[in-house]
Amino acid sequence: MTPSRATTVLADISIDPNTTGLPGISALRDIVGAVMTIGLILAVLAVIVAAIVWAFGSNTSNPTYASRGKTGVIVAVAAAAVCGAAVTLVNFFWGVGQTV
Repeated sequence: MTPSRATTVLADISIDPNTTGLPGISALRDIVGAVMTIGLILAVLAVIVAAIVWAFGSNTSNPTYASRGKTGVIVAVAAAAVCGAAVTLVNFFWGVGQTV
């Protein structure tokens, strides 16, 4: 059985990202880069604050503060990892999507 014309046409479609299709793409890249920078700075601030809470809770024998501080450090480090790896993650899944 031979493939129909519709199947052949659909298989021939090829669309790639267009970096010049809309005005303001370069400005949008600058904005995204700035937001990533702000996210990383806030993650560092969150690690510092959570570490202070953790130290305060440990030194005052307050397990609630110590636990919240530990959780805060872990969450802030995970947020920094996601901010830093966002472009790589999107590119990886873009590549996976292109092979489907």
